[in-house]
Amino acid sequence: MILASKEFGSGKPLVILHGLFGFSDNWKTQAKVLSGYFRVVLVDLRNHGRSAWDDIHDYTSMAQDVLETMDYLEIKEAHIIGHSMGGKVAMHLTQMYPKHVSKCVIVDMGIKSYPMHHQELIAAMKSVPLEDFKARSQVNTYLLDLIPEEGVRQFLLKNLYWIEKGKLAWRMNLSILEQAMGKILEALPEQEVLNSSLFVRGGNSNYILDADMTGIEERFLDVEFVTIDGSGHWVHAEAMDEFLEQTLSFLLR
Repeated sequence: MILASKEFGSGKPLVILHGLFGFSDNWKTQAKVLSGYFRVVLVDLRNHGRSAWDDIHDYTSMAQDVLETMDYLEIKEAHIIGHSMGGKVAMHLTQMYPKHVSKCVIVDMGIKSYPMHHQELIAAMKSVPLEDFKARSQVNTYLLDLIPEEGVRQFLLKNLYWIEKGKLAWRMNLSILEQAMGKILEALPEQEVLNSSLFVRGGNSNYILDADMTGIEERFLDVEFVTIDGSGHWVHAEAMDEFLEQTLSFLLR
């Protein structure tokens, strides 16, 4: 699948992969800074953003989509940044096609399997009677009790768009994402990675625990870790300046 993409800057390619329920626009601010050093390509993964929907949603398919999109954009090799689900896609891409990946930055995602979660968020979004609402503000009000966390709610609401005048829709394929959640949360295959890799975790996040680092080091043989204190799972947004400083230091070294 050729994925929807946006580009900023010029130079060595840098491909950025968003997380679950996200899309390329989530990374525009960071991309504009990074574009001073690289040709930055933001993609929408399948079943997200402006990319096509498909009944299959697994990491093998998503990694193949990224490679196919790189081929379409005439990119033979690129640095890869991936956050959360996009981080798992980046890991699979590096395992499957190591010659096409220069360096890899994984943002707050481990190699382990994760327990089922997000069901409440999907159920909340699916419950919204979009045909009854004419503005995002009305959807926000509807979701106040179902999703009380302001930051999470606003992140999800960015996915609303007008398919025609007065008619709202979600940019993500909620039904397929719900069906595929077990695959989205599964562990990384047991295959060593030689590519130079950086794992960035939020100090307030539980996605990469201290106990997880040994397992990552056994899988990623050339790896560094950075913990950004005071930030959570969306570390690239919550501590953008420090995240960009650490990322550029690694990629430009």
